Amino acid sequence: MPVSLQQLLHYTDNLLQINAFSDYCPNGLQVEASQTVSKIVSGVTASAALIEAAIAEKADLLLVHHGYFWKGEAPALTGRKGKRIQQLMRHNISLAAYHLPLDAHPQLGNNSQLGQLLGFEVTGGLDDSERPIGLIGKPAGQPTLAELGSLVAGQLQREPLLIGDVSRVISRVAWCTGAAQSYIDKAIERGVDCFITGEVSEPTFHAACEGGIAFIAAGHHATERYGVKALGEHLANQFAVDHTFVDIANPV
Repeated sequence: MPVSLQQLLHYTDNLLQINAFSDYCPNGLQVEASQTVSKIVSGVTASAALIEAAIAEKADLLLVHHGYFWKGEAPALTGRKGKRIQQLMRHNISLAAYHLPLDAHPQLGNNSQLGQLLGFEVTGGLDDSERPIGLIGKPAGQPTLAELGSLVAGQLQREPLLIGDVSRVISRVAWCTGAAQSYIDKAIERGVDCFITGEVSEPTFHAACEGGIAFIAAGHHATERYGVKALGEHLANQFAVDHTFVDIANPV
């Protein structure tokens, strides 16, 4: 039974508390096409390949973590963005995107889902906000950095970059998915043994060495596959609609 687009999005916006975040993009409905939803396709980024998958699945709603209209980008609907939105409108597919609110949700969020996948016990947040973007916790047992890296590789199906002594025992870990390498300073302040994120920058190596912390870069896409999938599954159960998660491979 189809559900109204506005009903589904009103529920989702409230669930993720989108008004509590100052973000780099609009959260919620970004492209309005179909007014009802029978089939949701979810994925990490609203790329042309994901849109083609949504068309093939006959979706009414494309649900993503990385949508459009980022601060600082050209506002004109030209080039890649124009072609993508044209495809959505032509095939009557609405687009909803949730960025920081999805990172931070305590059950469905990217960081919560990654922690569950890696078997971490959450003990706190990487900051003191009510819904922190990054988390702190304890890994199962006391793995070495090498063992933790192997766990990450096995669960995410991607070989991570490790910085630090691979024999170091990791008792406390902090993590923040995506491009959160600058959060390493927060992790150092919290006194954890290791910080895990998606991406790495040139200064990260020096920050880790000088801050006495191990570091794992596990991939931006690889660390952020799980929140939008969990959200899509939740909405499918809540509203009795179909849902398919589509993983468009991305080595970054």
